[in-house]
Amino acid sequence: MLLQTLLGSIDRLRRRWLYGLISTLVALSLILSTAQPSPAIPWLDLILRGVQVIQLSNLGDRQEVELGRRINDQLTSQEFRLVSDANIRSYVNEIGQRLAPFSSRPDIPYVFQVVDNDQVNAFATMGGYVYVTTGLMETADNEAQLASVIGHEIGHIAGRHAVEQMREAAIASGLVTAAGLDRSSAVNLGVELAIRRPHSRQAEFEADQLGLATLTSAGYAPGAMVDFMQKLTGRGSIPTFLSTHPATNDRITALQRAINPTTADQGIGQDDAAYRSRIQALR
Repeated sequence: MLLQTLLGSIDRLRRRWLYGLISTLVALSLILSTAQPSPAIPWLDLILRGVQVIQLSNLGDRQEVELGRRINDQLTSQEFRLVSDANIRSYVNEIGQRLAPFSSRPDIPYVFQVVDNDQVNAFATMGGYVYVTTGLMETADNEAQLASVIGHEIGHIAGRHAVEQMREAAIASGLVTAAGLDRSSAVNLGVELAIRRPHSRQAEFEADQLGLATLTSAGYAPGAMVDFMQKLTGRGSIPTFLSTHPATNDRITALQRAINPTTADQGIGQDDAAYRSRIQALR
């Protein structure tokens, strides 16, 4: 009698668990197949792939850093070549790490890298990854000017502009399902956004102001940010760094309003000769 009672209880528990699992899977299947007009990822495929989807609307720091790492891996293996000289790499990282603690988002692991390319350019992707080209480094007059560019790119990361840009692009292209954005699609989209699509006008203004605050707090001369932008716009043809960043003259005006003219030239990083000595390996 006791054995029959025990077996009956086990059978009821087994049926209850099975019905619950079936209900959950049916609900998940309905959500994924009907919530969006774009084709949903089958729930079984998601389970077999470890549910490798992300929700951009509530992306945490750890997820953003991991996604940024994957984007960086693809960028550096397929899109461009990084500088091999250890002194140049160390110098740029030194500047970046000096700036990062003064960012409004100092608690993520920033990575600063130099792209071997003659174009004057700089960009960032999510999770703390910042890139400057050798062409931009050679164009800058001093360390403060280079730091102003790096500070601006840190500003994009602090403002989470890449995350918002990816969210908008994913929705526009129909890549988002009810489950979220497939991680491999997110990486490919992140690569595309990092090197081929400019930020919005609002994002550029915000990155300028965040970057200026970071630059100044780190001890660099704030006027270097304006000096470098003016230097680039006075070269005749607009370089890549500014051609992909809209409203340059308006940005310069906004920065000039934010900088106290009496302290614009006060700060470190203005020794042109010392800077040339640090980047001589680029020649």
